[in-house]
Amino acid sequence: MTAAAVDVHQHLWPEELVDRLRARSRPPYLRGWTLHTRGEAPYDVAPRGHDVVARIQADRDAEVVLACVSLSAPLGIERLDRREADALLDAWHAGARTLPDHFRSWASVPAQEVGEPDLQGLDRLLRSGFMGVQLPASELATPEAWERVGDVLRVAELAGRPVFVHPGAEPGPLADLARAPLPSWWAPVVGYAGQMQAAWWGWQAVGGRGMFPSLRLLFGAGAGLAPIHHERHVARGGTAARIDPDVFVDTSSYGGQALDALVRVLGIDVLVLGSDRPYGEPLIGLLGDAATRAIRETNPRRLLDTSTEGTPWLRAS
Repeated sequence: MTAAAVDVHQHLWPEELVDRLRARSRPPYLRGWTLHTRGEAPYDVAPRGHDVVARIQADRDAEVVLACVSLSAPLGIERLDRREADALLDAWHAGARTLPDHFRSWASVPAQEVGEPDLQGLDRLLRSGFMGVQLPASELATPEAWERVGDVLRVAELAGRPVFVHPGAEPGPLADLARAPLPSWWAPVVGYAGQMQAAWWGWQAVGGRGMFPSLRLLFGAGAGLAPIHHERHVARGGTAARIDPDVFVDTSSYGGQALDALVRVLGIDVLVLGSDRPYGEPLIGLLGDAATRAIRETNPRRLLDTSTEGTPWLRAS
């Protein structure tokens, strides 16, 4: 284990967001701590998972010195009616600002389909302490979808902040598509991974790097292991792509077998620690001490680089 790890992928609901979710009667909403969403079965949230003091202690036990928290994109907030979306996003941003210094937060914006994003407001968020902007993978499933969010990507690029691609809400009640109820793990294992793969290949197909030469990207959940399919991509008519040092994937939801395969394709320099806490635990070690230090310390600091602003809390120890 390394002593100064940075976890780029966590979730924590501040009180402002919890209160807003409990005041709702349509998905997404909370009844007590039971979460109701449109695309998945009701889920009993563990309150301790969103207790700030408990979370800081858990990170300290894992030697994580900085945790980057984001709005839970599978809630589907970004696609709500604009007024509803804005109210919940405002609650998220307001609550995130009050979190202790142990945390930094990812900003979020409404989906393009519900109205043009407030680009000036996003710029203010990114220049006032938010780590970057999270976009749901469900909104990035095709090359054209990446083009639609180009204005948001440009704001992040100009602000020197990364974009975090995270699984989004599943499209409607999955049980309606099956003759029998689906297991609770179906959406995270099948739906989320599919979203991440589509977003990864959408970025490749649109030529994202040519459009945004200095943008840093983070794909959660190992990009759904999309990079491992590069041989099939070439076999089916794609062109071999060079490793992009500014496109990162995180470790959330995967272990040694999958992460070893990702390293074989992408190398070690773009793999970063992302635990998905409170739904997962930070990776403790992988492929020896040097690789572990790269994944837990060096690479996350490069992804989150804010050296132009002289922020000392991101310096490697």
